Amino acid sequence: MSTLFLRTLREDPADAEVPSHRLLVRAGYIRRVAPGGYTWLPLGRLVLDRVTQVVREEMLAIGAQEVLLPALLPREPYETTGRWTEYGDEVFTLHDRRGADYLLGPTHEEMFALLVRDTLTSYRDFPVSLFQVQTKFRDEARPRAGLLRGREFLMKDSYSFDLDETGLRAAYGRHRDAYQRIFDRLGIDYTIVAAISGAMGGSASEEFLAPTPAGEDTFVGCTACDYAANTEAVTTPAPPAGDVHAQPSAQVYDTPDTPTIDALVELANDRQLGDRTDWTGSDILKNVVVAVRRPGLDEPELLVVGVPGDREVDLKRLAASLSPATVSMFDWTGTDGSGLVRGYIGPQLLAKLGIRYLVDPRVAPGTAWLTGANEPGRHATGVVCGRDFNPDGTIEAAEVRAGDPCPACRPGALTIRRGVEIGHVFQLGRRYTDAFRVDVLDRDGKPARLTMGSYGIGVSRAVAVIAEQHHDGQGLVWPAAVAPCDVHLIAAGKGPQTEAALELASQLVDLGLRVLVDDRAHVSAGVKFTDAELIGIPRAVVVGRRWTEGYVELRDRATGDRAELSVPDLVARLTG
Repeated sequence: MSTLFLRTLREDPADAEVPSHRLLVRAGYIRRVAPGGYTWLPLGRLVLDRVTQVVREEMLAIGAQEVLLPALLPREPYETTGRWTEYGDEVFTLHDRRGADYLLGPTHEEMFALLVRDTLTSYRDFPVSLFQVQTKFRDEARPRAGLLRGREFLMKDSYSFDLDETGLRAAYGRHRDAYQRIFDRLGIDYTIVAAISGAMGGSASEEFLAPTPAGEDTFVGCTACDYAANTEAVTTPAPPAGDVHAQPSAQVYDTPDTPTIDALVELANDRQLGDRTDWTGSDILKNVVVAVRRPGLDEPELLVVGVPGDREVDLKRLAASLSPATVSMFDWTGTDGSGLVRGYIGPQLLAKLGIRYLVDPRVAPGTAWLTGANEPGRHATGVVCGRDFNPDGTIEAAEVRAGDPCPACRPGALTIRRGVEIGHVFQLGRRYTDAFRVDVLDRDGKPARLTMGSYGIGVSRAVAVIAEQHHDGQGLVWPAAVAPCDVHLIAAGKGPQTEAALELASQLVDLGLRVLVDDRAHVSAGVKFTDAELIGIPRAVVVGRRWTEGYVELRDRATGDRAELSVPDLVARLTG
């Protein structure tokens, strides 16, 4: 450590929001260069390399072959698949000196499809899986939380190519199993959840989420079965359709000064609207106006989303349902809302106004609602879906709440947790092979269109997740599989301890261990111990006053256990 490029900090960095960011900077693993961009310092690079090696070993174990594609990619392949515009502002784009367009690759489905098309020609060449470990780029609007949400990050992405869907499912299963082995080896607590494919496309996908309070993803689990899903992928059980003509006619009432759902419920019960005094928020049809911007189009589309009044519209769920379009709340400033009456919007006139209307699955045919009458200060009761209005479709846009019924089993209820996405597996199918006509000659001599899978792991993000899940009040507590070194030797004393520590380190290195030696001459033992706890190597060995008697102290960083051992016993313990 007297020559190591390292500086530990006693204070948290001002921009650190989460433990992993705070501790990785303080312990000298990373240093910020720009928003969303970090330098990997020597200790950090050691951890990153160890995580990468675990990933690489498991990919090779399932027969995947490693390649490395460029990060600077031409526009044309992404134009072919439509993702040049679908990605919108999330990608970094640039021009070369000749005016040609390029992007910094966020993911490489297009390029791998082209690589296979131009290299392999016969059914005998398949199945094949290729992978790379490479820096990716995404222009995050709000890079935050250190390595958890950056603009530049290291990722393992792999791609399977098969002749049929049976082969794709087998490749998907191999990758899924490999991911479980990877995260188990890395010491990461994770949950596999159903997910939405989004801009990637494909028929099925699952996420590997690491539970942590710092996570930006929310996911659900069931109290009675093994159902788990990202909240964006949760489906809402719809009530059975009813007789649209069995309900009484809609009635319009004056409802002044009801700017909120709570105020409307209170007025409806006080005045016994519809001869009822048991109105709740779930009886009200709330209609929310959003602006939908589709890739390549300048003008946004007006969309109204209908949800039960006791629910908010979850913009992330809405955006996932409408992907690749982007969604924002409609800005009422300086506009009349295309004929809509703000605060009193009802679905009855939307079709005449030419405005698309999508509803929550709970707004089923035959259900009756208290909703806006499209007149200032007025609402209507008994507005029946399928009679008084006909939605253009259903959409999963309402917030998911703890206690909601499980979509997979009748008795179960949903619980909600926060997590970080560390891996994602997709059954892409033929979206990309269709786009580039990736055909090979089949057994009968006819062209066969290949089918693809795509599988990603955030390697640099995994480092941050491990730090999130493995730390305490003193610092990092690395699992042995990813720690920068196996042993942290601390020379505690002003006598022969430093030379003894260096000699012991040489012995341990010869036995195959990686050793960090704190041989700093002008640093107190207290500072050395503090730094050792901050850096978080699993086992620390203190070469102190009892060295002359042949004893050292072994400290376990995770448990806090300490033991005085003879050097031979120490060596046996460390190498056993």
